[in-house]
Amino acid sequence: MVFWFLPLVVAVSALALAWPEGFLWAKPQINLMLAVIMFGMGMTLRAEDFVGVWRQRRLLVVGTCAQYLIMPLLAWVISLVLGLPLMALIGMVILGSTPGGTASNIICYLARGNVALSVTLTLCSTLISPLMTPLLIELYAGERIEIPFWSIMGNVAMVALAPVLVGALLKQLFPRQLERVNRGLPLLSMAMLVFIIGVIIAMNREPILAFPGLILLAVVLHNTLGLTLGYGAGVLFRANEADRRALAIEVGMQNSGLAASLGATFFQPLAALPGAIFSLWHNLSGLSLASWWRARDKRTSERA
Repeated sequence: MVFWFLPLVVAVSALALAWPEGFLWAKPQINLMLAVIMFGMGMTLRAEDFVGVWRQRRLLVVGTCAQYLIMPLLAWVISLVLGLPLMALIGMVILGSTPGGTASNIICYLARGNVALSVTLTLCSTLISPLMTPLLIELYAGERIEIPFWSIMGNVAMVALAPVLVGALLKQLFPRQLERVNRGLPLLSMAMLVFIIGVIIAMNREPILAFPGLILLAVVLHNTLGLTLGYGAGVLFRANEADRRALAIEVGMQNSGLAASLGATFFQPLAALPGAIFSLWHNLSGLSLASWWRARDKRTSERA
């Protein structure tokens, strides 16, 4: 089913651009749908998975450091090399300085990565974002802003952490009773994710249709290099394949909604554009990478 995912996302994306009204009504329900998806992921986890993350806590340090070292530096360098306007450069730096987003957990799940590690890394990077995000924006862009910490933490807790923990707990307490439910959750999760991407595209229709070529190129390079270097960090620290995938996705995928919001709130509309475009692109690239990894896993298992 995952192999049909990308063509379906492209079709829904095109529909959202042509008929945004068909998706915008669901904007207030995005967090609820994300929570349902995260609950489904929690149903695939066990308490031992989180214990395993604690035992490999060096990867939490590696992933969090990579998030805040690699992505803002990449954003700044790419912007300078491409000669982006000042407000676009600031928008790129904001994007690079944000924590990981909930979408990264979903993509990690589809990519057969370590979901427990992914969720924990999202939580860790979010916890220190009130310190790191303004510090990095001031360092690279010379601008001071304030981060709405409690609203971000509340969102992560309600959308990502709590549903995953509840799902994992129910799986632990009622494994047999929930076995049939668990079979249908992946399909429901994928359908919801496709629809959420459509809603995000409908919300950002104008900047996407404006097609700012250089900013699009900057976003693509930023995301691609982030994924690559995140995976490379896993190789460097001798992580297993599932952990490498989690690190790649956590580093390469940002909280683009927060980036767009900060850019629009504190600066000019152009500063929100990188975050808006990233919302579309990192879902497409993440789904493509997840599909490629799953196809590679299938070929490996067939040869074994």
